[in-house]
Amino acid sequence: MSLTKRDKERQLRELTQIVTGIRLFNKECGKGGEGIDNLPSILNEAIPSATMNIENELNSTRLFISRYTALIERQNAELLEEPEPDMLRQAVINCRQHEAFLKVLLNDVVVATDQVNTLERDLRSVLIQLQNTIQSKTAVPTNQVYPKFISLAKIWTGFQDEMVLLSVISNIQANLEPFTRSHKEVLQDSILQPLLTGLILRTDEERIAETSGLEGRVEHAPHFKNLEFLFPETTRNFAQLPLQYKGFCGFSIAVHDRLLLPGNPLVGVLRYKDHFFCFTSKEAAVKFAADPDRYIAHIAEAAKKSPELIQLLELHMQFSTITPYGKSAEPGHMIEKPLTKRDSGIQTEVHPIESNIDPDYEWNEWEMRRKAIKLANLRTRITHSVQTDGSNFRRNNATQIYLPKTENTQTKRVKVQVFLNPVSSLLVSGVVNQRQQRLTKWT
Repeated sequence: MSLTKRDKERQLRELTQIVTGIRLFNKECGKGGEGIDNLPSILNEAIPSATMNIENELNSTRLFISRYTALIERQNAELLEEPEPDMLRQAVINCRQHEAFLKVLLNDVVVATDQVNTLERDLRSVLIQLQNTIQSKTAVPTNQVYPKFISLAKIWTGFQDEMVLLSVISNIQANLEPFTRSHKEVLQDSILQPLLTGLILRTDEERIAETSGLEGRVEHAPHFKNLEFLFPETTRNFAQLPLQYKGFCGFSIAVHDRLLLPGNPLVGVLRYKDHFFCFTSKEAAVKFAADPDRYIAHIAEAAKKSPELIQLLELHMQFSTITPYGKSAEPGHMIEKPLTKRDSGIQTEVHPIESNIDPDYEWNEWEMRRKAIKLANLRTRITHSVQTDGSNFRRNNATQIYLPKTENTQTKRVKVQVFLNPVSSLLVSGVVNQRQQRLTKWT
């Protein structure tokens, strides 16, 4: 009871893992473990099925891309207006987005496959160690088997996580379908089939293969003296170069109005301002290299027409108010408040006059020393003060009273009583006695 909440949770977690490991070992031995699903076999069946579903949908999306791209190229060559060119470009962008999402999902499934294989190897290894440790013994020290039971439970938790991940991937794939329904409903097969007659549909791989030979490479020319084209044999880690626009040809996006065609790095990767650009052909690379800034500006203008290109092509340098989805501060929020900036200039006077004149300014060093000594002496002085208990409660008070009234009292008779002074009475009695003595002598 004296343990903290964190310690209690840790002990309960360990107890749960030990019990889970025991049940899994009993299931392997055929002595218990009822109700526990065989997750490895379920995953081995579900992963190939999920991979096949994603690949089928990816192939279908790429077929739509090749159709729409062929129609756009035909419209550019023959100046056709049917179907609507902007609609076709929006359909290509939508399909490219769908393709990018499906590639991410497919990569997650591949990673999950590798993880499941690793977990299966670890599971077999731990079970073999437990069987060798326990065998037919009636009692085994806990310090030998409990850690293995905990490891067995953690491996099983990994299988459960992969099941959840596979379920999430399947749900995401199903939820993407409504976003691709619009172009399928507008550009139906009955409309596209007559227009596709006589056209050769080429996939992205076929387009790249057409320009992969030595004759398709960019040759260094004098007007490329400030630019640099990179090739596999002259560049280390050529395959890991961070290509701009997610590997799409910038020349096609700018010239052909948002047409997304994959670039071929073997043609030559242009390095310009520490950015790397690839192109569909040698001609496109040469034209783009003649004036890169102009084409980059055209791509930014194209992204204003189709804002979804900002995230798809990662145009966050041209649009500083939008951050990548994975780097946003809050999930689901891509728009952030931009930093307010402006150009400003400042100029100083040749001989400025100080407007703030300090009357206590002192230039004499000896006078400054005298003041410093004076301040140093003040530090050794102590100020005393005395305060009474109630002095802090004192305040000005005022009191008002009524003036007394004049009163008279009258009685029925007025009596006066005179009291003689004791000294005067003695004098009078003395005078009377002397007079009587005199009269006695005369007589």
